[in-house]
Amino acid sequence: MALGAGACVTPAEARTEALPELTRTAAEDWINSKPLKVADFRGSAALVHVWTFACWNCYRSFPWLTAMEKRLGARVKVVGIHTPELEHERDKKALRAKVSEYGLPHAVMIDDDHAYWRALGTRYWPSWYLVDKRGRVRALFTGETHENDEQAVRIERDLGSLAAE
Repeated sequence: MALGAGACVTPAEARTEALPELTRTAAEDWINSKPLKVADFRGSAALVHVWTFACWNCYRSFPWLTAMEKRLGARVKVVGIHTPELEHERDKKALRAKVSEYGLPHAVMIDDDHAYWRALGTRYWPSWYLVDKRGRVRALFTGETHENDEQAVRIERDLGSLAAE
């Protein structure tokens, strides 16, 4: 499923890769949500973002992410996958504090064993997976993203298109 960095598949060029099932089912492995399943996203477009709290490319993208979530509202589901790079990022208390500090309102799954990272074929922090209403990964973007930059505009446009399908 690995797509190149910054790769985007427009909604008209649907892919067939299903979003892998989320790997954590225990309540303590989720922040801001009960444990979710991919079926919980069906019928809505979704943005799955893979990040880690000490990654400056990740946390510098959060102002755009939270603003985009507000603009798209209920039309798009957002779920974060926190996959630590460094040992101190495995501290769940520190992670919960960072989610609060960064103002992330969406569900966050704690991927300490990198099982979901591997299931997605992720290679970079942050990675942004766009998922259609049927649960298919339709696009992958990687890297730091800011309000009104080219990548942010493309992600938001493509998510809006997926939500309208």
